[in-house]
Amino acid sequence: MSMTKVRITVLKATFDEELAAEYGAEGLAPCPMMKAGQVFLADYAKPEGFCDEAWKAVYQYVFALAHGGGDFTFYFDDWMRMPGCAIVSCNDGLRPVIMKLESTDIPAQLDYEPVR
Repeated sequence: MSMTKVRITVLKATFDEELAAEYGAEGLAPCPMMKAGQVFLADYAKPEGFCDEAWKAVYQYVFALAHGGGDFTFYFDDWMRMPGCAIVSCNDGLRPVIMKLESTDIPAQLDYEPVR
């Protein structure tokens, strides 16, 4: 099976002021790495400039979409309405970033020589 790129669009960078005031470090502010409107293309590897922690949270969805996930909806059709799409977030509870993942027809290409 061939792999395709997945488009990651940052929809919203949120900030929970109430929780941040109670639990956050002094001066905590919204995410400094991800901004609404940013677009990344991903496949097997984290895109350049993408937050490491956000990648850990969304990788499994990217992997599924990159390997033919454009033909199904996640979780038995009781989560997302559109096939090939997922709305996900990073796991920062004080300032979560919300992203839309979409399958594409853009072929993924390995940029390294696999070890065999």
